[in-house]
Amino acid sequence: MQHLDGRSYQARFDTLAAAGEDVHGEASFVMGLAPADVLDAGCGTGRVAIELARRGVRVAGVDVDASMIAEARRLAPELDWAHADVAGLDLGRRFDVVLMAGNVPLFCHPEHRGALVASCARHLCAGGALVSGFQLGRGYGLEDYDAACRDAGLGLEARYSTWDGRAFAPGGDYAVSVHRRPSAREPGAPRSRHRTGASST
Repeated sequence: MQHLDGRSYQARFDTLAAAGEDVHGEASFVMGLAPADVLDAGCGTGRVAIELARRGVRVAGVDVDASMIAEARRLAPELDWAHADVAGLDLGRRFDVVLMAGNVPLFCHPEHRGALVASCARHLCAGGALVSGFQLGRGYGLEDYDAACRDAGLGLEARYSTWDGRAFAPGGDYAVSVHRRPSAREPGAPRSRHRTGASST
């Protein structure tokens, strides 16, 4: 597990934002799912969770790195942060969306990736969506991830190549995936609610 300095990590995004870059693509994507509650799993310094809270979403953030969580708490002490390993997490509550942005599965030990996905799935309400974005070609591919989601009871709803909803094409180097837990009314039938209009694969 690679440990980073939270203050330095956050400074990179602050520099990009000061230069006029949009650093909230993940938050905008998640807002397209119209959630009331979001768990930011592997939240880092809280960049996405803080922006979602600013847009009116109830959020909780979890990260295994103490430096990251310390920075998140410094930036937004009023929000719900937890220093914990997502793979073994039990918050005792469920969310409309669980988000894994920023290559979270790649930072997880290979032996624990199945548990990571299963933990995220356990924190989803009926009809809730697991949203992840990670780079491909680094020893963990979409077949492995989709299999872990199926094992956790989630069905693939949509896949994109970027957080702005560009269509995914095989051979790409990045994927944003939406897997959904079946709703109580429609068992086994993932629903598409995302507003980008990009087609699923």
